[in-house]
Amino acid sequence: MKKPILIKVTLKEGVDSASLYGNYDRHLRMLEKAFGVKIGGRGDSLIIEGEAKSVQQAEKAILDIAALSKEGFCLTSEDVTYAIRAAKHETSSSLEQIYQQDAIPIYGKKKFITPKSPTQQAYIETIKCHDLVVGIGPAGTGKTYLAMAMAVSALINREAQRIILARPAVEAGEKLGFLPGDMIEKVNPYLRPLYDALYDMMEMEKANRLVERGDIEIAPLAFMRGRTLNDSFIVLDEAQNTTSEQMKMFLTRLGFNSKAVITGDITQIDLPAGRSSGLIEIRDILSDIAGIQFVYFSEKDVVRHSLVQEIIKAYGRASKKSGRL
Repeated sequence: MKKPILIKVTLKEGVDSASLYGNYDRHLRMLEKAFGVKIGGRGDSLIIEGEAKSVQQAEKAILDIAALSKEGFCLTSEDVTYAIRAAKHETSSSLEQIYQQDAIPIYGKKKFITPKSPTQQAYIETIKCHDLVVGIGPAGTGKTYLAMAMAVSALINREAQRIILARPAVEAGEKLGFLPGDMIEKVNPYLRPLYDALYDMMEMEKANRLVERGDIEIAPLAFMRGRTLNDSFIVLDEAQNTTSEQMKMFLTRLGFNSKAVITGDITQIDLPAGRSSGLIEIRDILSDIAGIQFVYFSEKDVVRHSLVQEIIKAYGRASKKSGRL
């Protein structure tokens, strides 16, 4: 066993040590468990003990979240998780750089939304620079949420005249049978996740007012046929459940001064047997077109409960063993 080392970290002035430590030192315990070290903290000083590499990684994570605290961020367990992940994978960007340089201003319920990983950071930059972006990756990686945040920001800053959020109305592996109500009431359950994300970014009253005015439109993909979408920011969610024909139809709706983001998870396709996913097809069909960019997320980018990342890894291992995706 390698001889343990011990280092002292002194926090800079302006760092909220209580926020950094967490309630009942919860954040320190997370760091200890992640790196296999012992951490003792009192005031603005911390002592880290363990194997050299682990201590160095723990120190980097602490300095990362300390820098966020100094800039006024209210630290959460998720921030600590991201710092741990960045330290373990030895990313060149600090959390402060990722959070601040690419913060999306929305001036609503949340002042701004920040990327939580280098891939999310690259995703935001790609959306800024390209008119058509395809985000592919597992659930919980922020593909749709960040795209919607960019759309809301574009609307508020008058870079787009309206937002269009679309989803294919496909049941997730179960038959719901007859749904009561008019057309809007029938499709509303399929669109609920988009409303949830929108309400998380904006006050419900303001969001509903924008929807009623037509500045924000949330609709099933089928409603897009025959339209030309000018001066719009369009987000197509759950694109893995589009057929080849639906995907082609959507792609050809793009009008002047418009931007589109397509998101999906090719491991969760709910189409009937024998139907090809439009999202899988465009990986080959559109890969060489200038102006279209693909961004691929992995389980490292998951920003939901920490167990989600482990669940995705487990399914990935099982799929490899069975020869599936």
